[in-house]
Amino acid sequence: MSKADYYDVLGIPRDASAEDIKKAYRRMAVKYHPDKNPGEKAKAAEEKFKEAAEAYEVLKDKNKRAAYDRYGHGAFEQSGGMHANSAGWGSGNFNDPFDVFREVFEESGFGSFFGFGRNSHARQTQGQAGEDLRYNLKITLDEAFRGTEKTIKYRKNVLCAKCGGSGASPGSKKVTCGTCKGTGVFSTRQGFFSMRQTCPDCHGSGTKIEKPCTACGGSGRVRDQYATKIKIPAGIFDGANLRMSGAGEAGTNGAPSGDLYAVIYIEEDGRFERHEDNLYCVQKIPFATAALGGEVEVAAIDGHANLKIPAGTQSETSFRMKGYGMPILNHPGSRGNQYVKVTIDVPTKLTGEQREKLQEFEKSCSGKDEGFFQKFKKKFE
Repeated sequence: MSKADYYDVLGIPRDASAEDIKKAYRRMAVKYHPDKNPGEKAKAAEEKFKEAAEAYEVLKDKNKRAAYDRYGHGAFEQSGGMHANSAGWGSGNFNDPFDVFREVFEESGFGSFFGFGRNSHARQTQGQAGEDLRYNLKITLDEAFRGTEKTIKYRKNVLCAKCGGSGASPGSKKVTCGTCKGTGVFSTRQGFFSMRQTCPDCHGSGTKIEKPCTACGGSGRVRDQYATKIKIPAGIFDGANLRMSGAGEAGTNGAPSGDLYAVIYIEEDGRFERHEDNLYCVQKIPFATAALGGEVEVAAIDGHANLKIPAGTQSETSFRMKGYGMPILNHPGSRGNQYVKVTIDVPTKLTGEQREKLQEFEKSCSGKDEGFFQKFKKKFE
């Protein structure tokens, strides 16, 4: 069955403003909220409520709206690149419709006025997912080249070992809150209107602990040292983020833990500069080798290599050593290049014999274009 057009769901034209979209959503959300449609109408109303929330989430966001205007519902299918799952709320690219409702109405101060306590109670009962954490991890260029595994230690909220995260002392249990009778909300009436708010005694959970755990004070979590291993792939870049699922803060009431994001910082290396997958270095060579040609040994990230120097090489000339750079991430067996810039190693002292031979060579080159040794002589003088 094809899905209804989002603009039709909210009853707005395609050029509706952001404020018009929000007003339309409020109107639809109030009309079809399940708490306002009990009995036989509940199921149909809840579907309309979900449709309105989904339509609002897409049309309120200018980027999602532009994608929808161009590709329709296909922009949010898994094959469409946004990895949304329209059949499952709380997954993919869409939020729980009750979260959308709470966000819109609480920002205007009407959340408790309308008396919709279902969402806050559900959130408290189901628990809250743990927060994500960030860890700055320094590694060397050699470690980035080889790939490595690091064990990092940090402090975070973990489940209390004494109560297993329940918040209750051993032998104690959770009981129904006497103030809200387990609903998580407290209701009062003021004339025609019914006012509902989160229960002040159980904070919306609907239950209370008979005897709180002495280790965590009833929260179910304690602050403790935690260690985890991080695998760093060969060829990783400076500033890369590595995600460790579930290594963040512990959740409450059985909710999942957050994630840990390790941000990689590669320390400066005295031998090489790195640009993407390529390495750059400077190598001094004897002036005779530069003039006559030959081979010199240069440092490589994984050892040493021989570099051929053509006769007559000038200072500041760069040579490419193909395949001597960094591994290319996610491309096993492939590597970047190493670029070697050579400089002439000019001796600071000459013997009499060396000076005499250079002078003879200079005479033999008289009348010719300035060559290597004349340039060398000027530098030496």
